[in-house]
Amino acid sequence: MTTLDTRPRVVHGRDANRADHDPALDEAMAHGRRARVLLGSLMRPHTSTLLLLLLLAVLENAARLSVPLLVRRGIDYGIPSIMHGGSAGALLLIVVTLCGAVLIHGLCRWFFLNRAGAVRLTVLLDLRRKVFRHFQRLDTAFHDRYTTGRVVSRLTNDVEAVQDMLAAGFDCLITAALTPLGIAVLLVVLDWRLGLVCVAVFPVLLGLGAWFRAESSKTYREVRESTALVIMQFIESMAGIKTLQAYRQEPRNQVVFEDIADQYRVINEKSFKLMAVFTPGVKVIGNLTIGLVLLYGGSRVLHGEMTIGTFAAFLLYLRMFFEPMHEITHFFNAFQAATSALEKLAAALRRRPAIEYPGTRTLGSLRGAVAFNNVHFGYVPGRPVLSGLSLTVPAGQTVALVGACGVGKSTVAKLLARFSDPTSGSITLDGVDLRDLSRAELRRHVVLVGQETFVFSGSIADNIRFGRPGASDAQVRDAAAAVGADDFIAALPNGYRTEVAGTGVPLSAASDNSSPWRVRCWRTRRC
Repeated sequence: MTTLDTRPRVVHGRDANRADHDPALDEAMAHGRRARVLLGSLMRPHTSTLLLLLLLAVLENAARLSVPLLVRRGIDYGIPSIMHGGSAGALLLIVVTLCGAVLIHGLCRWFFLNRAGAVRLTVLLDLRRKVFRHFQRLDTAFHDRYTTGRVVSRLTNDVEAVQDMLAAGFDCLITAALTPLGIAVLLVVLDWRLGLVCVAVFPVLLGLGAWFRAESSKTYREVRESTALVIMQFIESMAGIKTLQAYRQEPRNQVVFEDIADQYRVINEKSFKLMAVFTPGVKVIGNLTIGLVLLYGGSRVLHGEMTIGTFAAFLLYLRMFFEPMHEITHFFNAFQAATSALEKLAAALRRRPAIEYPGTRTLGSLRGAVAFNNVHFGYVPGRPVLSGLSLTVPAGQTVALVGACGVGKSTVAKLLARFSDPTSGSITLDGVDLRDLSRAELRRHVVLVGQETFVFSGSIADNIRFGRPGASDAQVRDAAAAVGADDFIAALPNGYRTEVAGTGVPLSAASDNSSPWRVRCWRTRRC
């Protein structure tokens, strides 16, 4: 007697990663340009808003960078004027101008954050729509290979990574570009000698940033991969929990999950170690720069070569320069994670359905004659499942295919529903090749009822009218009666409004044969 191993496939740690390997993903990772192209396609519709945000950021930074200059003016001219018996008008004018700069900064930032938030939410909505629409278009053969956990990870984990980047990106990216450049110019203009001392440490900071980006790029890609594995293992374990418990494989599956979770911990430790170098490194460079300014700048003040106001402005500018480094570091983290996520999304979106429906033929009045003409088919090249199958089923005849497991019985049904196409030969319905029919025409006449059923969340009536959402209550009851389900459904406490799929009354195995998903097969006849 031959026994079949129907236990869930579980593999350990790195083997799980290889088992879930996606060659298209390697190609996308090797060409990060596709990630940028995807992001660019999402941002392109918002070009005018992005230009407005850039203008607001320039005004905001200009107002912000003017504050130390106004402080310098007040210390060097406003206060001495009063001390020498002059009018306080100059100082008051400086204070009013400073308040105006602060007000402009606040208004620009308020408007910037509101518009940037709106763009971010719209981009994420477009991305989710794009990914969900694309996965729905892909053929069933793709979904047989591409695990459920990976699909869920694309739409949740990876999209959330893009969301984190966009949340910090608009502000931090512009700040990282405009603020250091503006401050470097102002420092040199205020006092070129002391300015050169400050600017001299900038290459060290840039070198540290370049090192962090290079190292974190690889690490954060591994983090995303590891996160996807954790999600995949959890979702597939919960989906197959009945099989796991039936075969008493919970301890073995626990070991697998703990191994994958431990890999996640180890990989994240690498990212934390990078942060442990980069963040303190930035602070050390900043404090050393301030120390150099205090030493050299203080000497110039004592020798009368620099005013106190200019010295104070230097210190304020240095604080402005190093203050946002924490936010910029956070953006680097989010950027690396989002880049890895976008690479995966780009790889998934590049896939095309294996089944196309260019045909426009219609069948008119269907008789139902089916013919397989010398059909060859295999799921894997070089391993045929069907070799030269020729079969004719006259209209109105019922045929049962009987055979051992794996000989192609389900494959014949999938080919008839055109979930896959023969590698050679043809399949006709009433003499018309299935490839000549449009998708809607084929689905109108051919329905595949699988061995495994699926109930969508909602009521029994919702599941019955799934194939025709506009069906009336009377049509729903008529369809149920056609398969003998009306009495069983009417006996439930809430009848056709009974909630299913875990939120309502569970349906017994005895009722499965006449429950809503069976009724969907009758939608063309009754509904």
